[in-house]
Amino acid sequence: MTLATPILHTTRLRLRPFTDADADHLFTLHSSTRVMRYWDSAPWSDRARAERFLTMCGKLADEGTGARVAIDRASDGVFVGWCSLTGWDPGNRSASLGYCLDEAMWGQGYATEAAHALLSWAFDTLDLNRVQAEADTRNAASGRVLEKIGFVREGTLREDCVVNGEVSDSWVFGLLRREWRP
Repeated sequence: MTLATPILHTTRLRLRPFTDADADHLFTLHSSTRVMRYWDSAPWSDRARAERFLTMCGKLADEGTGARVAIDRASDGVFVGWCSLTGWDPGNRSASLGYCLDEAMWGQGYATEAAHALLSWAFDTLDLNRVQAEADTRNAASGRVLEKIGFVREGTLREDCVVNGEVSDSWVFGLLRREWRP
């Protein structure tokens, strides 16, 4: 079953399917040590990673397991980053939220705005009951984004990953349909 990747608009952003033209933006984003400092994978050093990322975006849609969208600023089309809903489980009506934004876009509310738009689509289109997200415990800004959208911090996964050679904990957040405020 395929799942059409949505095109969504907010006051300041446009969320859209990725195209091959996004490869350079993705490589720049994911090769930044500051952007990737809380991820459980090293910054990209090989541009081919961007091509594989784009292939995976298409695979998510083709397999019907989720949607990953590029985020552009509506005013000028500048690439902001991406947001995703993955691991869609229709039987349990659940999925996982993720996002990654260019460092120049941090602190402007774009992550909150994009995630909110994607969640509105997901709750309406996929009839979700629960969305889960994880954030490195050292990434307080990401935790704040999730809480602004309505996620509740449910627990901590102790030493669940290694980030740049350092053992790290992750917070687990959950958002239930009955708590969702569109």
